[in-house]
Amino acid sequence: MKRLLISTLFVLSAAATQSALAQSAIIPAPPQVAAEAYLLVDAHTGTVLVEHNADVPRPPASLVKMMTAYVLAGEVESGRVSADDMVTVSRNAWSQNPVFAGSSLMWIEPGKDVSIRDLEHGIIISSGNDATVAVAEHLAGSEAAFAEMMNSYAQSLGMSNSHFVNSHGLPAEGQVVTARDLATLGAAMINNFPEHYALYKKREFTYNDIRQYNRNSLLGEDSSVDGIKTGYTSESGYGLVASAEREGMRLISVVMGTRSPTVRKNETRGLLNYGFRFFETADLFEPEQVLAEPRLWKGVRDSVAVGVLEPAKVTLPRGQREQLQTDVELQPTLIAPLSRGDELGTVRLSLEGETVFEAPIVALESVEQSGFFARIWDSIKMWISKLFSV
Repeated sequence: MKRLLISTLFVLSAAATQSALAQSAIIPAPPQVAAEAYLLVDAHTGTVLVEHNADVPRPPASLVKMMTAYVLAGEVESGRVSADDMVTVSRNAWSQNPVFAGSSLMWIEPGKDVSIRDLEHGIIISSGNDATVAVAEHLAGSEAAFAEMMNSYAQSLGMSNSHFVNSHGLPAEGQVVTARDLATLGAAMINNFPEHYALYKKREFTYNDIRQYNRNSLLGEDSSVDGIKTGYTSESGYGLVASAEREGMRLISVVMGTRSPTVRKNETRGLLNYGFRFFETADLFEPEQVLAEPRLWKGVRDSVAVGVLEPAKVTLPRGQREQLQTDVELQPTLIAPLSRGDELGTVRLSLEGETVFEAPIVALESVEQSGFFARIWDSIKMWISKLFSV
């Protein structure tokens, strides 16, 4: 492979863990979190900054409603349902269903149709168990069928350690989630359905003349926090999945199994502040950024622009950007024709000798073959070039 050394660039490690990143800078140990399981991750890059028991399945409580809302958003965006559709409330979804006694409700009732739009607000803001059942029955015919949809969506997202049994999160045998899977789900909602995610930052919702407030109290205490969901049952303890964005960096934190609403809020705040204080998300490459223009043989042009087609970001310890080094390795001989997107080598970025990012280098343009005699002439020049390179 031919090696071309390029000037220092911003870099990212989409798969690096906190321990690998910590080798590049002096970073204090993460805060001690009073929770059974927790995780802190960069939503843009997937880099995990802090974790404990992140893959241990636990009862989810109302954190299940994140998946219910995600399925609903997916069905709306696919056009299979509309936000203006009216839903007939069954007795099973009635707020007075004994199953819901003492739990959070939107206060819907049979005989009074309600829109999908209002039900989505009722799920996300009011955390209404009745609203989730109404949505489940409308989308799938029954809660059991809707749970199958939830698990299909979870599988498509790679949530391999979670399983859903109902739409609301009240205790059910076999219903479990993990902190890592919840972070994956949160990132999917943020990235795939931003208009629906915007509901998570709303502080209140009124339905049936009943005003209810978002249980995520961090929304009123930290302007950078814009979601996501709280949960509680005696079985699960208090949990909170939160997301915040500061200076272009978005973090998702998950805490599960804390002993009170105050503890879950404070532990979440500590995780977020730690991540924002000691790490940053650095833009690495812009889309179509040209990293090199190597010699091209037998083409209508003598060179070809190579680089990356998609933008790239990395998570780094703060203050380490200028110490990044980028290498581009290309195939030793590039011969036309080339098509846009053809892989021609590798870009590799390192920090203090350790590789933190690697991606394919591709042709950014298509180049056709030159004419017959031009190709013959290039063959002669290639032969001469090889003679002198021996």
